[in-house]
Amino acid sequence: MNIVLFGGNGFIGSNLSEALLSKNHSVRIFDRHHSVRMLPRETQDQIDYFEGDFLNVKDVRAALKGCDVAYHLISSTLPSSSHENPSYDVESNIVPSVNFIKAAADIGINKIIFVSSGGTVYGIPQSTPIPETHPTDPICAYGISKLAIEKYLALYNRLTDINYTIVRLANPFGYYQNPLSAQGVIAVFLHKILHNEPLEIWGDGSVVRDYIWISDATDALIKVIDYHGKHKLFNLGTGAGTSLQEILLLLKDVLRQDIDYKKFPQGRPIDVPVNILDINLIKNELNWQPTTSLRTGILNFLEWMQHHSYD
Repeated sequence: MNIVLFGGNGFIGSNLSEALLSKNHSVRIFDRHHSVRMLPRETQDQIDYFEGDFLNVKDVRAALKGCDVAYHLISSTLPSSSHENPSYDVESNIVPSVNFIKAAADIGINKIIFVSSGGTVYGIPQSTPIPETHPTDPICAYGISKLAIEKYLALYNRLTDINYTIVRLANPFGYYQNPLSAQGVIAVFLHKILHNEPLEIWGDGSVVRDYIWISDATDALIKVIDYHGKHKLFNLGTGAGTSLQEILLLLKDVLRQDIDYKKFPQGRPIDVPVNILDINLIKNELNWQPTTSLRTGILNFLEWMQHHSYD
């Protein structure tokens, strides 16, 4: 198929592009002008790059033309930055996403696959693991914007019959993840340890998250292309939770060294105490399951980071 990845130069998009190429799909990447291309040169040569502005409908429509499937991976904010400026989050994420959905419907894209946030759309869970049917009550603007885009996809499906699948992704980690950003605790921790910098822990370290190795995540995202069942929404994670304290112990064991860290007693208001996704639906419907343990993923990522620099 001809597949376009909006936001394809990022962490998830880079891994997904490689995986799609390995399945003999044709890949186009739409991203902003001068965005960094992290993939190896020989891989880049196999990709149709389209630089443009997601806020520009003409650019979006041009990138969609001739494609069968469109992945929406773009986010101009993180949970922390969206909390600081919710208006910008609406203007730069929700508004252009609605225009993107309308353009895809007008052009006749076969399917939109939207990577939403399994870590923020549910808010503080009433129970864990969290099923897709759990109430959605985000406590940060980032989660609200992701949920709004989900609702617009459902709306345009009713209005135009455009096909879509929403994947609420947990906390992915792995190759091409930028450890200098404010998101991705495993990447940030490994980078700081390798550079002899102290780690920062917000709160008491009891915050629990569902960490998934990026290759397991991309396997599922590709399987979604050929899914024709009745479900429009899937959680994507491992179904297991790990606290920051347990991450520290695991890193200490893997690296065989003590870990230096600073603890800030005050937790962040945007962080829910626990987030573990129920993945039974995606396992059953897509015949998929994660195969990489957290320890193995960390070992793989550590080896990769030792040969790649972000400084």
